[in-house]
Amino acid sequence: MAGSRGTALVTGTSAGIGAVYARRLAALGYDLVLVARREERLKALAAELTAAHGIRAEVLRADLTVHADLQRVAARAAGDDLTLLINNAGVGGYGPFAQVEPTALEGLANLHMMAPMLATRAALPGMLARGKGAVINVASLLAFSGALPPGPLPHRATYAGAKAFLVHFTRTLAGELRGTPVKAQVVCPGMTFTEFNGGYPGTMSPEDVVTASLVALERGETVCVPGLEAAEALAALEKAEVGLLRGATHTLAGRYRAS
Repeated sequence: MAGSRGTALVTGTSAGIGAVYARRLAALGYDLVLVARREERLKALAAELTAAHGIRAEVLRADLTVHADLQRVAARAAGDDLTLLINNAGVGGYGPFAQVEPTALEGLANLHMMAPMLATRAALPGMLARGKGAVINVASLLAFSGALPPGPLPHRATYAGAKAFLVHFTRTLAGELRGTPVKAQVVCPGMTFTEFNGGYPGTMSPEDVVTASLVALERGETVCVPGLEAAEALAALEKAEVGLLRGATHTLAGRYRAS
């Protein structure tokens, strides 16, 4: 039966991780709203998935660097049929921060932060009222790379900062949603074999990224790092954060006092 799981809206579905999410969700019985800039690719994917699985696949062309388009996507995310929102669209935007054009920075902020935030805000009230739903935000391992300078990693202040926003936004949101039937997850892949990254040695397949995400969603994991064997590393990160937050007092630390 078409749409037995409700509707999933997935951004960045013209290739890579987003297209894999779309195929996997269609096979699971979700109707789809496919969002990306390349409309012809979306139409071809919609036709393929409708024929293969009998689901309804809606095409929504949008450039999420543009405020008007992200508003249209947010409006669709508010639909009363939506049970899953996957904010996956992204581009690198690498380069020394002082040399990146301000208009490019604005577009990257819209794409990586404003679009997921506004789509999530649009979707959540209905999900909570219906007692069912989930939001998945696709971030990056580079969200945790702030201590590492460029080389061999790229110049990435805006990209890594935006992905770090997604990590903290999702984790904090998951705390707000605790005790409700609605889940929030952030996925942090490393290098993945996509059109975005190319096929470097050691890259993970987008299929494996999506597999990890969907298994983690079933298990109720808020942070999914597909290639991380040592899950205790996430617990150590949380412990370090709590230690920093609670270790700071209202008294000026000794190392900042004048000698």
